[in-house]
Amino acid sequence: MIEHRTQIEFQVPFFDVDSMQIAWHGHYAKYFELARCQLLDELGHDYDAMAASGFSWPIVDLRIRYMRSLRFKQWVAVTATLKRWDAQLRIAYRVRDAEAGTSLARGSTLQVPVELESGARYADTPLAVQQALARFAEGSENQ
Repeated sequence: MIEHRTQIEFQVPFFDVDSMQIAWHGHYAKYFELARCQLLDELGHDYDAMAASGFSWPIVDLRIRYMRSLRFKQWVAVTATLKRWDAQLRIAYRVRDAEAGTSLARGSTLQVPVELESGARYADTPLAVQQALARFAEGSENQ
């Protein structure tokens, strides 16, 4: 099983905060998505590749544990770690203050393959995913 980790950093923008200059809790899911897109891109099987393979991977479970509020202009680092990718895609997330390293939130998402044409859940790992992971593992060994 491949375990891969990536990290993105950004400054909390004005349009994500309320009148108290605290990021709205719903934006954390967006921050997870930004890190997840980077992770999938690095693995060589992003959302465009998923669609081209005939599958979508909808989120069926999202968990977020908030520890401290994100504030306007705060630099944050979001780490996404691939924990499982077979007939499910499980990614763990950690949100930290980019300067101090303080944990601000953590969470996870669970996604499952769904055939685009039929809308039916697929019970196995799609071939395109197996191939992308094999290419990634091979490239990782050569580095």
